[in-house]
Amino acid sequence: MINITLPDGSVRQYESGTTSYQIALSISEGLARNVLAAEINGQVWDASRPIEQDATVKLLTWNDAGGKATFWHSSAHLMAEALEALYPGTKFGIGPAIETGFYYDVDFGDREFSSDDFKKIEDKMLELAKAKSEYVRKPVSKPDAVNYFTQKGDEYKLDLIKDLPDGSITFYTQGNFTDLCRGPHIPNTGFVKAVKLTNVAGAYWRGDETRKQLTRIYGVTFPKQSELAEYLHMIEEAKKRDHRKLGKELELFTFSEKVGMGLPLWLPKGTALREKLVNFLQKAQVKAGYEQVITPHIGHKNLYITSGHYEKYGADSFQPIKTPQEGEEFFLKPMNCPHHCEIYKSKPHSYKDLPVRLAEFGTVYRYEQSGELHGLTRVRGFTQDDAHLFCRPDQVKEEFKKVIDLVLYVFKALGFDNYTAQISLRDPENKTKYIGSEANWQLAEQAIIEAAEEKGLPTIVELGEAAFYGPKLDFMVKDALGRKWQLGTIQVDYNLPERFELEYTGSDNTKHRPVMIHRAPFGSLERFVAVLIEHCAGNFPLWLTPEQFIILPISEKFEDYAKKVLESLNNSDIRGLIDLRDEKIGRKIRDAEVKKIPYMLIIGEKEMSEGRVSVRKHGEGDLGSMNLEEFNSQLIKEITV
Repeated sequence: MINITLPDGSVRQYESGTTSYQIALSISEGLARNVLAAEINGQVWDASRPIEQDATVKLLTWNDAGGKATFWHSSAHLMAEALEALYPGTKFGIGPAIETGFYYDVDFGDREFSSDDFKKIEDKMLELAKAKSEYVRKPVSKPDAVNYFTQKGDEYKLDLIKDLPDGSITFYTQGNFTDLCRGPHIPNTGFVKAVKLTNVAGAYWRGDETRKQLTRIYGVTFPKQSELAEYLHMIEEAKKRDHRKLGKELELFTFSEKVGMGLPLWLPKGTALREKLVNFLQKAQVKAGYEQVITPHIGHKNLYITSGHYEKYGADSFQPIKTPQEGEEFFLKPMNCPHHCEIYKSKPHSYKDLPVRLAEFGTVYRYEQSGELHGLTRVRGFTQDDAHLFCRPDQVKEEFKKVIDLVLYVFKALGFDNYTAQISLRDPENKTKYIGSEANWQLAEQAIIEAAEEKGLPTIVELGEAAFYGPKLDFMVKDALGRKWQLGTIQVDYNLPERFELEYTGSDNTKHRPVMIHRAPFGSLERFVAVLIEHCAGNFPLWLTPEQFIILPISEKFEDYAKKVLESLNNSDIRGLIDLRDEKIGRKIRDAEVKKIPYMLIIGEKEMSEGRVSVRKHGEGDLGSMNLEEFNSQLIKEITV
């Protein structure tokens, strides 16, 4: 017999070799019908895989992230089966689950393929799904695996197999399709009830531009047709909210090929919005004891060798800037932290001086691949709301908790109330990716776990997601459409102070190393603005809106009064403009609605004679007549953060 511990802490006994499906069946038939996979001691397994030893078991359904990932990975195999049936001789690369759905990289040989082929593939997938074919796992020796894919002539699978140790290889078969795969998979294809292929793109094999470009087919599946309908509706809504589309319509930012790919140009309205965000956070930082600094856009190569950034990211950076002096090289700044270390080091510190909190809205540069660039969310030059706190070891947890408070203050002010804090730790199986001692890593990880727990944050733990120099707390925010974004990060770092030999004099009059906390509530201004645009569909909070009102005179004879109204409101630091175009008032109102200007002040004979304005609100309509003092007071209340 083996002991099975369930998520509620209860322990049940089963015979060795019992499957997760059988455990679910012993609890309820309804649960068993919905089990897609199971988490066994933290690893996701097939529900049909025998459990031979004592284990902690969590049964996974469609409502669990692990259940969805298993469902979509299995759907990638189902699509591959359909492709092999429709296009004999097709070769397959990799087919993982992604955040929403899956993709598979395939080689069609000389065949032409486009989105016009989606419908017949979808139909074939649904036909195969109805067969309810089981996903069968089979361990295979390396020679047998090589022999199988040699006979199929699939060089991509052979390329994958050569890196796998013998004894670790498994095949999965469903219906007439067999694939190299570690799994896990759902019990059978019958769970898939709705299919939609969403996109087709090119992808170099293993991301190497010198190798063949394969066809990457994206898709998504659901256990109910109604869920697909909801998803498609969300996609249409997402298109309307696309920050690239709204950014152009609202005249916030642009890109220029002459300036360079991935280098955004902020237009006047976008700059006004951006500056409001900067001022908002700077004000909060001053209250929290931060000092503002400014550092150059470049740094000597030796700076980044010392920090470790050159070793980890040198190949992905812009090429070095060579000077007339022999052997001298500079890099565009990929991170602000090495510069801040040197600022800290510029004068001696006592234990009484700490914590030292240095903040900078510093622009950094990273050479992202052209195919990965995407509006403001993935750029090559971006501004981080960066700060680095240098503190004593006994101050780490308290400072970390204060930074959490600052991040939550930012989220509340901007309407992000649905978030999870992701505790990002090292990959315990591959510690060579990280720098620093084991002792320091353990201290840093424990400080984050305890701080998050004491602040009562909803948390998840992700192994392998730490920065190379330390663990971190990443805030995963859901927007109005339920999409998840990583916004805001806090990181504990015992390693850079070591590498830069940072010191302070302790109460014992000897030298000690400070601990460094990296933090960025926005993450980057570019990405944050992109997410904010899509979250609120361009309807920004009033305090942040570049143009808070627009005055719409009915005819030119009311323009002088309109200018007086504008001057009065501008004196109260309320931002707006006058529409002086020779257009009918209906057209002016429609255009103001499209531009998402929060308030429209309509002025005619009655308003001018009474010293009032007729107020309309974007998306709501007529609010009636107000005197200027009344309107002014209402707006000031709304824009107070």
